[in-house]
Amino acid sequence: MAAVLTRLLGSDRLEVAEDIVQDTLIKAMETWGFHGIPDNPSAWLYTVAKNKALDFIRSRQRHEKIHSEIAKAVHSEWALPASVNQLFLEHEIEDSQLRMMFVTCHPAIPEESQIALTLRTLGGLSVREIANAFLSNEETIQKRIARAKEKLRDEKIGLEVPPPHLLADRIDAVLKVLYLLFNEGYHPSQSAEEVREDLCEEAMRLTFMLVQNSITCKPKVLALMALMSFQVSRFDARNGLDGLITLEQQDRSRWNQKLINQGSSFLEKASEGNEVSEYHLEAAIASVHTKAEAFANTNWNQLVVLYDFLYQMKPSPIVELNGAIAIGYAQSDQVGLEALQKISGLESNHFYHAAIGNFYWRLNEHERAMEFYRNALRIANTPTDKDFLEKRINEISLEKLT
Repeated sequence: MAAVLTRLLGSDRLEVAEDIVQDTLIKAMETWGFHGIPDNPSAWLYTVAKNKALDFIRSRQRHEKIHSEIAKAVHSEWALPASVNQLFLEHEIEDSQLRMMFVTCHPAIPEESQIALTLRTLGGLSVREIANAFLSNEETIQKRIARAKEKLRDEKIGLEVPPPHLLADRIDAVLKVLYLLFNEGYHPSQSAEEVREDLCEEAMRLTFMLVQNSITCKPKVLALMALMSFQVSRFDARNGLDGLITLEQQDRSRWNQKLINQGSSFLEKASEGNEVSEYHLEAAIASVHTKAEAFANTNWNQLVVLYDFLYQMKPSPIVELNGAIAIGYAQSDQVGLEALQKISGLESNHFYHAAIGNFYWRLNEHERAMEFYRNALRIANTPTDKDFLEKRINEISLEKLT
């Protein structure tokens, strides 16, 4: 709705579009609570939003000259509803979403602000969730979003997909948005849910729109689609009645082979040509896991190589963390522990403390293991992570007694 309304009203009225969306959702809460959920909730929401947009346009027409594109299309009251209806057709809705991704990822806006604004307006993430994705704080993210909106408004940036020769200036930011949106769904930073399938599905749907568009179907886009397919293939095996199931403990017969094949197909297409992106490497890492019949049969040496290449391309403590874990399984628990202890910048990351605790556990150093698992528990944000860590601490306590 935000994408369609912004295309209708103009990027300088993004905040008006967001207000209309909020008003529409409030009306839905009030109406559906009394009358029940309609047969087609999406159509109901779009209809209400469309009518609110019409009311806004009519109101503005009475007081000022409206956006030039609208003025041409709706020169008479008779033409107004038909012109607005056109933008709410299914293919136009999708086109609006595609356009919106490239508008909010405009090179005139600093990249981190582009990504924050797009995650907020198109991905629907909260400021706290975006701050978590950036390993930042909410105040910083709020300022980035405000500055990005101000830039769109002041410079009246148009709602157009850039020509092919300018695409490179925006496609990387768009892909980062979709990658972060998927990651928030795959491992929610604030939600009590183990997986937010809605976010993962939305990220995949938007990425597939890029795959289907001849201008945006680039190798890195195909690689990101492959990565998402591989990750989603494990959903059924990843979530159990007792909470999150680790990769080591998952029933691999429950992995979705159709999605694995789909991921392999996208990765093969992405490999045509000489381009290698971070998404190629992450998809290749995920592919290694899908090929292993059991956790013990994982090709950890290959993963060490892939993580090394990924770190060279995208140096970050998180990549270093995963690479150190792979080293531990490829060589020895002690080597993995030493590699983890050399990493800096993850003192407030519960995955880091849990990884150290895991290697101490495997080395039968139960006291040290519990120390780091307790650190992880203290830092963890979500009930899912806390439940998992509490169970692990209890398991270690029982092992100590025996």
